[in-house]
Amino acid sequence: MPSPSRTLKENAETLVAATREIGLEVNVDKTKYMIMSRDQNAGRVHSVRIDNSTFERVEEFNYLGTTFTNQNSIPEEIKSKLRSGNTCCYSVQNLVSSGFYPKI
Repeated sequence: MPSPSRTLKENAETLVAATREIGLEVNVDKTKYMIMSRDQNAGRVHSVRIDNSTFERVEEFNYLGTTFTNQNSIPEEIKSKLRSGNTCCYSVQNLVSSGFYPKI
């Protein structure tokens, strides 16, 4: 069974080759990778080098309003959603309490 770092490198090489075939280029500055695992020791590799490009490893990222972490941790996502909800509630608090809109 191949190591995770070898599989990651092979998949990244396949991605770069496939994009070149159709005339596209991977933007190295915007392309990052993350290994999701509950195992604390998973993915010790911090960057992947292909040709003259280096892909950076990240511990978490936000995609379409959802925060993904390398530990696949749901509590962090719940905290993020609660902060967003509290911010939204606070921002309309004066409008709702002004009496302009009927109470529900």
